[in-house]
Amino acid sequence: QVHLVESGGGLVQAGGSLRLSCAASGIFFSFNAMGWHRQAPGKQRELVATIFRGGSANYADSVKGRFTISRDGKMNTVHLQMNSLKPEDTAVYYCNGVYSSRDYWGQGTQVTVSS
Repeated sequence: QVHLVESGGGLVQAGGSLRLSCAASGIFFSFNAMGWHRQAPGKQRELVATIFRGGSANYADSVKGRFTISRDGKMNTVHLQMNSLKPEDTAVYYCNGVYSSRDYWGQGTQVTVSS
């Protein structure tokens, strides 16, 4: 069974940094894409960043220039370096991996940015 486990969330002051990681287990394949989404209280889940097997990446406008997504060579671990954090970045961050039109999700990690 495929499991994605996020780590690295926590409480940080505005302007600070956090690095999230997501590791997949129970897989015998490499994801075609991996990404990070987030969901703030009372809001819909939104895409933060996606990285593809070839190495290209997409970012939400709200995080461009502040967040950087990266992955290992096997495409089963993904990281999100978050700099210059803002209170509006507060949310539960979820990792996902896509393979063969199927989407796998982690349980999420809380990120809280205090003002």
